[in-house]
Amino acid sequence: MKKLFLLDAMALIYRAHFAFSKNPRVTSTGISTGAVFGFTNSLLEILLKEKPTHIGVAFDLQGPTFRHDNFTEYKANRQEQPEDISVAIPYIYRLLEGMNIPILGVPGYEADDIVGTFSKIAPPLGFDVYMMTMDKDYMQLVNEHVFLYRPAYMGNDVEIYDINKVLAKFNIKEVDQVRDILGLQGDTVDNIPGIPGIGEKTAQKLIADFGSVENLIKNADQLKGKQKENVINFAAQGLLSKELATIHCEVPIEFDEEALRVKEYNIEALDQLFDELEFRTLKKRLFGNSSSASETEKKMETKATKKSAAVSSTGQMGLFGMEAAETITEEFDEKGESKETIVRDTIDTVLHDYYVVDTEAEIVRLTNLLLLQESFCFDTETTSLNALEAELVGLAISFRAKEAYYIPFTSDQIQTQRILDLLQPAFEKSSITKVGQNLKYDLLVLKKYNFAIAGPLFDTMLAHYLLEPEMRHGMDTLAEVYLNYTPVSIEQLIGKKGAKQGTMRDVEIEAIKEYAAEDADITFQLYKFFSPLVKDQNLNPLFNEVEMPLSEVLADMELEGVKIDTQALSEFSSLLQTEITAVEKEIYEHAGVQFNISSPKQLGEILFDKLKLDPNAKKTKTGQYATGEDVLTKLDSDHPILANILDYREFQKLKSTYVDALPLLLGKDGRVHTSFNQAVAATGRLSSTNPNLQNIPIRTDRGKEIRRAFVARDNDHVILSADYSQIELRIMAAFSKDESMLNAFRKGVDIHSTTASKVFKVPIEDVTADMRRKAKMVNFGIIYGISAFGLSQRLSIPRKEAAEIITAYFTEFPAVKAYMDACVNSAREVEYVETILGRRRFLRDINSRNMTMRGFAERNAINAPIQGSAADMIKVAMIRIHDWMKKENLKSKMVLQVHDELLFDAHKDEIDLLKTQVEIFMKEAIALDVPMEVGMGIGENWLEAH
Repeated sequence: MKKLFLLDAMALIYRAHFAFSKNPRVTSTGISTGAVFGFTNSLLEILLKEKPTHIGVAFDLQGPTFRHDNFTEYKANRQEQPEDISVAIPYIYRLLEGMNIPILGVPGYEADDIVGTFSKIAPPLGFDVYMMTMDKDYMQLVNEHVFLYRPAYMGNDVEIYDINKVLAKFNIKEVDQVRDILGLQGDTVDNIPGIPGIGEKTAQKLIADFGSVENLIKNADQLKGKQKENVINFAAQGLLSKELATIHCEVPIEFDEEALRVKEYNIEALDQLFDELEFRTLKKRLFGNSSSASETEKKMETKATKKSAAVSSTGQMGLFGMEAAETITEEFDEKGESKETIVRDTIDTVLHDYYVVDTEAEIVRLTNLLLLQESFCFDTETTSLNALEAELVGLAISFRAKEAYYIPFTSDQIQTQRILDLLQPAFEKSSITKVGQNLKYDLLVLKKYNFAIAGPLFDTMLAHYLLEPEMRHGMDTLAEVYLNYTPVSIEQLIGKKGAKQGTMRDVEIEAIKEYAAEDADITFQLYKFFSPLVKDQNLNPLFNEVEMPLSEVLADMELEGVKIDTQALSEFSSLLQTEITAVEKEIYEHAGVQFNISSPKQLGEILFDKLKLDPNAKKTKTGQYATGEDVLTKLDSDHPILANILDYREFQKLKSTYVDALPLLLGKDGRVHTSFNQAVAATGRLSSTNPNLQNIPIRTDRGKEIRRAFVARDNDHVILSADYSQIELRIMAAFSKDESMLNAFRKGVDIHSTTASKVFKVPIEDVTADMRRKAKMVNFGIIYGISAFGLSQRLSIPRKEAAEIITAYFTEFPAVKAYMDACVNSAREVEYVETILGRRRFLRDINSRNMTMRGFAERNAINAPIQGSAADMIKVAMIRIHDWMKKENLKSKMVLQVHDELLFDAHKDEIDLLKTQVEIFMKEAIALDVPMEVGMGIGENWLEAH
């Protein structure tokens, strides 16, 4: 038999549209492509998997059909066709033309009538017919050679309905009775009225009893009550509804067997279309490398990702062809609303071999097996997320997909150490790559057991961070996006977060084995997926020489921690409370009434209703006045209450966020052990949590006081601070090659005075403090693509004056302007920018039609290479300093990194050596055409040192 697939185009287009409605796909030129992409994907699935000999696609054409002649309200409730679908249809026509697939449509008839007509003509000519649609109405056409092909939906696989399956679904004896069922129950989507009071179940029972709508009406006297009344009163409506639900199979359309035959594609037409729609991976999937890749395609191949990459259910962009990594399934309810789901594998659906290894003999055999591998993955199971407090519960190991081993540990530390000793040879063999997800945590846990890990390390979290810096990098997310797999949730084992949550020691060995082994298995699979991509994107040097070594440096720094003077914090807390009370009293006096100062609603009423400080005060969406810091600082009023409120907020925040909170975060050793986050900031900068030491205030005198509490560990040590001076401006000078900036830095002349001299056209000795202040704001603002409006806001000057300053700046520093323009233009071409070490920041909105989004991307195009290169530089410095300190076996320790500053617990005997070498390492971290300057300071505490 020949195999004919007939597709209901609009049903599939709507399905695809709704599948991507929550996570739209938009090209760099602003074209919404979700519907086209989904339709194309479905079409290719059929062609590649089902291998039809013949295919055609039926469309509903615009205009009324014969059903409207019978019932003017037919489909009257249908909402207007979404604009994205209207945009998609011409592209789908081009797609079908390029694939040489006939487009079937006849004015006055619907797609199902065309499919119905062909389903009657084709079987006698030797065809099996498959009608691809989600519409159950087509089931009335099913016979021994005609089947309904329903795409995968709601977690189910593809469904193919034959006669028996249709009869079972509707509980009927003949397929033709589908029309009777549909006629009785009606259809709200198509506005087919049916008979009131009769739903699907009732319709099935009535047709089972009476055989047809006509016979039901004829025997209505056998019914009872309201049902009898409705069947009699709405008999004509029931017959009309059956007629409206009937697919007509005599459409005046030619059945051209040769035209329907599957043919070779018009590669040139599809090549052009796929380039226009930015379907890079679909194009590869269809043509491999045989297509005549256009210049556009060649440019696209240089990009790591693009907006046209598939979107996962997490709302995140996929990477390198994730169109094929997940199955999007779709069903619509009676209102035509999408009920989307994504079908993923789980531990229950994938065959796997996970083993418990709990005897010394088995552990030795496993170790010997690991020694033969080029790489293996390991993952620790512990009692706490805090690596410094966690006890080892188990260790999972995998070196082959879908296979893993779990080694349990008891609370007996001697036995635990014995098992680790048996495993040690494999972990300290330097030729084997050790793989993990968030390896820094595992390194910290194992450091407490003096467990050595040597050789190359590969952290899947960090690899993905380099490949897709703005996505989330957790293992569960990566598994779903890249492996189409949903791992077991930790909450299934130990319960939800909270006081009642258990620990891994509470979990039965079989359950923890499955969970832990799965983690190692999935992480190893991610390693196999990411490793070649890191190489292909030329990220290996950045990954292997910076990010991976840095994770070991950060682990040592976290383990070390920094000492906190709790007595100093306690005294500062009391001082702040006194000041809070005083400023609170002043606020009440100015307001003339006591109120909750921390309540935006009450504060807004005082400021704008009672004191009337701004007749044009803006309100938030909730209807209350906006009282944020930006609002209060911009108020054109010198009322003293405003300064009081800002002081009150600063004092409260300092007290609650830092002064009172830091003592609560001390470890058992009396030190604060912050957690450094390597994979958070897209720029490449580090961040920290528990506590966040990156945001300790430094602009105000009160904020600076917090640093006084960070002290040296004992009387033999002092705090040494090493801080890059104007690192970003120096990098800007090096990148732009502006001679004026380069000369200023090379000669050690104040860069802000130099800028002021040029912009305001006065000799450098005549530069005033106000001129320098404005020049300083321009210098730093330019790096962030500051606008005239932004500069006017920061300097509190008219926008016109700000614009004149920026114009003068670019006139005097033309190379800077040329560099900025080059950054933006390059980003428009490839949609990313790079740092000096090749770290990429993707700018998928750089070509957006939305001016706000495009402007944000353009500013990042200028700033990201500079800020990211600064991050690269201090990371390289940290690695080299750390390695040197270990080799020299110094008593001093590197304990903190905050932005462009490094902090050391410096032993007094090593101060001179440390100052000399740290300065050299920082200055020479990355060679540039401009000298780097490093400020050094020493003190009993951080404030004194800085």
